Amino acid sequence: MRTRANRLEALRRIISTQQLNNQEELMAALQAEGFQVTQGTLSRDLKQLKVTKTSAHNSKKNSYTLPNETTYKRVSSASNMREMMQALSVVSLNFSGNLGIIKTRPGHASAIAWRIDRTDIPQILGTIAGDDTIFMVIKEGVTHQEVTDALAEMLDVRTDE
Repeated sequence: MRTRANRLEALRRIISTQQLNNQEELMAALQAEGFQVTQGTLSRDLKQLKVTKTSAHNSKKNSYTLPNETTYKRVSSASNMREMMQALSVVSLNFSGNLGIIKTRPGHASAIAWRIDRTDIPQILGTIAGDDTIFMVIKEGVTHQEVTDALAEMLDVRTDE
């Protein structure tokens, strides 16, 4: 079943990856993702996400944008969240006791930490993100390999270990 949270996440991704100019285009993009919404529902979702319309520098038309450009940057070719997360590459992952540090490409830590927290990985209690570093607190009794496997599954990364 498609939940509201899934729909909002799809809407965030659509807005961050496509230049759409009106609600009809947004509704069609959501429909292509498997979400049937009314104009009223879409308007409420846009208001909740604090979406605005701004003028693109390469177009005379206004398009939808998200308020937090650190988390979601417009990209030209990502077709789903898995591809988008792979584009936000993790540089390294290290552990010390029940703490983990993830190094990312500059500017991507916030988006990955947000995704870790939203995925609600049971082995991870929470994250704090900077520009290119994520600090994780891991539940006691959880192995580093369990955390690595959970993160790899979330990010759809293959591990050789």
